Amino acid sequence: MRETRTTEFKETITNTFLKTVSAFSNYDGGEIWFGLDDNGNLKGLPDVKQACLDIENKINDSITPQPDYTLELQNNDRTIKLTVKSGLQKPYLYKSKAYKRNDTATIEVDSLELSRLILQGKNIRFEELPCEDQELTFDTLCRKLKECIQLESFNQDTLKTLSLYNSTIGYNNAAGILADKNHFPGIDLVKFGESISIIHKRATFDHMSILTVYEKVLEVFRDYYQYEEIQGADRKKVEKIPEAAFREAIANALIHRTWDVDAQIKVSMFDDRIEIISPGGLPPGITEAEYLSGKLSILRNRNLANVFYRLGFVEIFGTGITRIKQLYEEGLKQPDFEVSENAIRIVLPVFETNLNLTEDERKVYKVLSRTMLKSISEIAPHAPFGKSKTTQLLKEMEKKGVVKIEGRGRGTKYVIK
Repeated sequence: MRETRTTEFKETITNTFLKTVSAFSNYDGGEIWFGLDDNGNLKGLPDVKQACLDIENKINDSITPQPDYTLELQNNDRTIKLTVKSGLQKPYLYKSKAYKRNDTATIEVDSLELSRLILQGKNIRFEELPCEDQELTFDTLCRKLKECIQLESFNQDTLKTLSLYNSTIGYNNAAGILADKNHFPGIDLVKFGESISIIHKRATFDHMSILTVYEKVLEVFRDYYQYEEIQGADRKKVEKIPEAAFREAIANALIHRTWDVDAQIKVSMFDDRIEIISPGGLPPGITEAEYLSGKLSILRNRNLANVFYRLGFVEIFGTGITRIKQLYEEGLKQPDFEVSENAIRIVLPVFETNLNLTEDERKVYKVLSRTMLKSISEIAPHAPFGKSKTTQLLKEMEKKGVVKIEGRGRGTKYVIK
């Protein structure tokens, strides 16, 4: 065993473990093992029964509110496993401070994170708080509702139905985000040329309805990634990147981002791909694997998601990532998803289906496209062939100008050109 974000080892019982109890209670839960050194080596405790009492007393006397935990004897009663569950009454404080895990370390949360924990404990979301500005207009929302669902009349009752207004607090933050003018960030977009030192277009869409932001970003997308091809007497629209995939990615970024930070969604457009980075990692209660597989969806901003769903901008909640993957099923390059603590990054490559590759070469190409630069030892385990055949296929792809080989010997790397 080794220490992780949700596992910590303590050779002896000191008050330092109480910070980690706070962290586990405030977030995803975890285990603290007593009687193991930092490397997980068994050291044992001299009196485990007394140790259990000491641990229990320290938690009960020092953590508020009372966390949910269990104690178990392990390794022939030589060690103790303390299991701490994620609590509902956040924040859980130790000496009036809340803590979180940062990899294998436990650190104090900042003021923004503390305010988020307080809202979680009250089962309130940021978008449900009263908006600072109560002088709002909704011409864009009204227009879109009439266009998309043929809404006949738009009034305050409409906003109540959409959970954007109530008589107690007035307009909430979700209403502010959808209002024609607001104080919220939007999208910062850059279209690069042959290199990042060449910029073809730079635009920032903010302090306006996210419905307007959504429309404006789509307009830029169509300018650079769609064109018409004349085939005889007909004109055919060609998409370099599937518009449906881009729509899903932008809608996901707007719906699932954290709105309590003054940070733009970053959209970087290149000749061969689009990168979208949205502020805020995954909401509590969902893992990266669950998010990427589409098995579980937790809405960070329910009210915004509901409006996007009613307008037809998104399909069933939680299917965005799955739908993007489906749109690229026949593509040689696959979309890439990266999740970190404070951001989610989606990369949509230019859609390529025919590079004069054989069926076997296409399989290797798909493996290589996931991380652009790899050694044969990294590629072969994911290819349906042995190492020698995979190497030969890569050499054939180099002759076709599809793959570039860099380095020599064990340092040889393969990169898509």
